[in-house]
Amino acid sequence: MLTLKQIIEDKEFVIKGLEKKHFANAAEVIEKVISLDFSRRENQQKLDKSLQEINIMSSKVGGLFKEGKAQEANKIREEVSHLKDSVKLLGDQSNKIQEELTQLLYTIPNVPNKDVPQGASAADNVVVKEGGKMPNLPEDALCHWDLCKKFNLIDFDLGVKVTGAGFPIYIGKMARLQRALEAFFLEEARKAGYLEIQPPYVVNEASGYGTGQLPDKEGQMYHCDLDNLYLIPTAEVPVTNIFRDVILEEKDLPVKRCAYSGCFRREAGSYGSDVRGLNRLHQFDKVEIVRIDKPDHSYESLKEMLSHVEGLCQKLELPYHILLLCGGDMSFTSAICYDFEVYSAAQKKWLEVSSVSNFESYQANRLKCRYRRSDTKKTELCHTLNGSALALPRIVAAIIENNQTPEGIRIPKALIPYCGFELLDDKNF
Repeated sequence: MLTLKQIIEDKEFVIKGLEKKHFANAAEVIEKVISLDFSRRENQQKLDKSLQEINIMSSKVGGLFKEGKAQEANKIREEVSHLKDSVKLLGDQSNKIQEELTQLLYTIPNVPNKDVPQGASAADNVVVKEGGKMPNLPEDALCHWDLCKKFNLIDFDLGVKVTGAGFPIYIGKMARLQRALEAFFLEEARKAGYLEIQPPYVVNEASGYGTGQLPDKEGQMYHCDLDNLYLIPTAEVPVTNIFRDVILEEKDLPVKRCAYSGCFRREAGSYGSDVRGLNRLHQFDKVEIVRIDKPDHSYESLKEMLSHVEGLCQKLELPYHILLLCGGDMSFTSAICYDFEVYSAAQKKWLEVSSVSNFESYQANRLKCRYRRSDTKKTELCHTLNGSALALPRIVAAIIENNQTPEGIRIPKALIPYCGFELLDDKNF
């Protein structure tokens, strides 16, 4: 969440940034934060003054009894008792103000970086780079859901029987291709210096708050009511929360971690052609890269992460473009976000396969993730970053459609050592 220092010292920048994200009543909300903070400070001053008076008065009581001034000592005791009642009321009031302030701060999104363009929706995102070669498919080219049926690769109906819509079952060579992609992405991350983590697939409420899924996205997360645990929407959540309440040393930054995980999203309200086949699932696999860095280096880290994801698209021989998201299309927590989309030739549409974001200090403030400066030994908030590297379903959709032949689907050269075959077809063994 935003820090009070940031809000108070840079109020106009914060308000303009929130308006860029189309956050309703930004000025009024920020003024309320400042007012609550003033009340909290004023109340705390009264509380500190009363506690100081209690200490001073209490220290006199023993001496007065020794001097035989019992009446005067008892009078001071009575005054101390009244002061303690006042302190309790002030303490309760402080807690109430602090809780209201904290809950209000949780509802305020991150402020966009100055480079984030104005805009209200995905239509206003800016293409900053393009790459790869567009495939030349025949007019009768099939979409991936038809190809999967033709070659018996994915059974969507069986997934509905076992669980429900959005939970496909992968068969034979397709299951092997899934495994190959996971291994390929993890190995590429390892080569780039990321330490692999195998995280839990469920997290507690504190972890949801730490990375900003709560209270913003609780409707999109699967919740295990009995244990008050949440299925992860991305490995970002458990991996980043490893550093909750941690002070890192400056010399150890940037911290680089990667993780493969299943991802679970309710995708409430999704409908239409965008949800067909692999385009939008409730369960899918993804490799995530996460960085914890110091503020003056985090944008260099962001460039390196973008280059890493671009390299994956190139090695998979997929046409891609990189979008800089506008203020109205950004996530609640990001300060800047770039989306990678690959072209799905049979569908004739671009499919998002990665978001690479710098959250600056927003998540770190929630997490209380700090680093100790090597020069001053003071602690400061870290910056956190993450990116998909990559998400499988839409990558698979594009690979299948773009590389289709009458005999099967050609496998990109980079994946052949990982899957052990060159053609994805119905010869599943």
